[in-house]
Amino acid sequence: MKIFGHPWLESEAFYAVFSIEEIAQTPANSLLKLTDLPKNLALAKHCQKNTLHYALEVSSIKEAMFANLLNATYLLCEKELAKKLMPIAQHYLFDTQVLAYIKEDAIEEMAQSGVDGIVIG
Repeated sequence: MKIFGHPWLESEAFYAVFSIEEIAQTPANSLLKLTDLPKNLALAKHCQKNTLHYALEVSSIKEAMFANLLNATYLLCEKELAKKLMPIAQHYLFDTQVLAYIKEDAIEEMAQSGVDGIVIG
């Protein structure tokens, strides 16, 4: 399980971006974070075309399916959606990993549900 945002561990930082210009301003090999797939589809396609490392916040299984096909590195979602997504991601052999937003006390719950990783916040 990958863990982001825990004080005991160093982890990659997510760089929230909302335009191609902002992507150009991030450090090389940054982990970009996109929100709202319908609004930012052009950015997701830009990341896919340029093989950029990016995470995409999703709020549904449908968005997760598209995010995987757009070569997102990570899906970011609430823990209940993450638990629903894991069997789907495993069945369809997603290359995209599922990360759940959680509080620290839910680490064991997420590990038992087989989620790829967590973002503690």
